[in-house]
Amino acid sequence: MSKPEELLAAHLSFHKVEAHSEYRFGAIAAGGPGKGLRDRLALAGLKDWRFDFAFPAEKVAVEIEGGAWTGGRHTTGTGFSEDLKKYDAAMRLGWNVYRCDPGMVRSGRAIETILMLLKLSKGETA
Repeated sequence: MSKPEELLAAHLSFHKVEAHSEYRFGAIAAGGPGKGLRDRLALAGLKDWRFDFAFPAEKVAVEIEGGAWTGGRHTTGTGFSEDLKKYDAAMRLGWNVYRCDPGMVRSGRAIETILMLLKLSKGETA
């Protein structure tokens, strides 16, 4: 787990919000992990994608985008394109994907937005 992911996990814990880290939404959508997963993923047009954090009941996912200032994988043409395919697949499966960067986690902006999204997904006003 990266430092920003550890910090967001601490924020979630402070607010008593349970999240699944490294949630394998591709595998879950293809029938769950286990025997035959590769074939099921291929048949569904999915990969064994993971969200940094997920709230499956609310279908809210969180991705902390790292590497913007260090030339990480997410900033290469291929990496960026692959991320877009992942987010497209997630949204087609009904997920609301919230993307943030480490600075947003550190400032508290990310946890504020996540709490708002969880309220909205439950029909509560923000």
